[in-house]
Amino acid sequence: MKVDTGHIGRKCERAVITAYQELHDMGQSEMKIFAACTTLYRIHHPESSLPEARLLVSEWIDHHIIRRSNAPTRGCDCPPTNQR
Repeated sequence: MKVDTGHIGRKCERAVITAYQELHDMGQSEMKIFAACTTLYRIHHPESSLPEARLLVSEWIDHHIIRRSNAPTRGCDCPPTNQR
C-alpha cells in the first residue's frame, strides 16, 4: 500500500518519499533505496553534509513509510510547496 504524499509540504521531502516507494516497488534493496534517497536529498540541498542528509532521510522514511504518520516532520527550511 502506497503512502499518499499529498500532505507533505516540502518538495524535497515529497521527492524522497516518492522515490523510496517507486524504487521499493521495482524491487531494489533497502540499502540502494536509502543511498538513492540520500543522493536525491543532497541534489535538493547541496549544502547538507552526508551525515545530515542520511539522518534526515532516515527520519522521513521512518515517519512516512514505517509509521505511516501524516504529522509534520522535522526537516529543512524549504518553503512549503503548493499541495495538490
